[in-house]
Amino acid sequence: MAKLFLLLGSIIMALAVAIGAFGAHGLESRLSERMMKNYQTGVQYHMIHGLGLVATAILAVKMGASGLLQGAGWAFILGIVLFSGSLYVMALTGITKLGAITPIGGLAFIVGWVLLGIAAVRHL
Repeated sequence: MAKLFLLLGSIIMALAVAIGAFGAHGLESRLSERMMKNYQTGVQYHMIHGLGLVATAILAVKMGASGLLQGAGWAFILGIVLFSGSLYVMALTGITKLGAITPIGGLAFIVGWVLLGIAAVRHL
């Protein structure tokens, strides 16, 4: 699990940098201010939770794999796909109905952090 999350976290972070650079250099003049803001929010949360996934992998090495850490890692991945992904697609296509998916991704982020915190506290 730790190797998988570290690999996925690294890929997710590389994608976050590439997606952020694409937005900054290729989309700024093509998107409305509101959609650009949505896109940037997607990138910001993508990066933060990519780092959360890397932290989960490191903790799994230090503390040993657990269901809590595994749940946290998958919650971060799900959150990135749903939260950031919906914001990217919404900004690029203008389909604002996708905004209904975004809070589900936000909830996945919250679940991931809660599970990570519980795993850490139980180990201490």
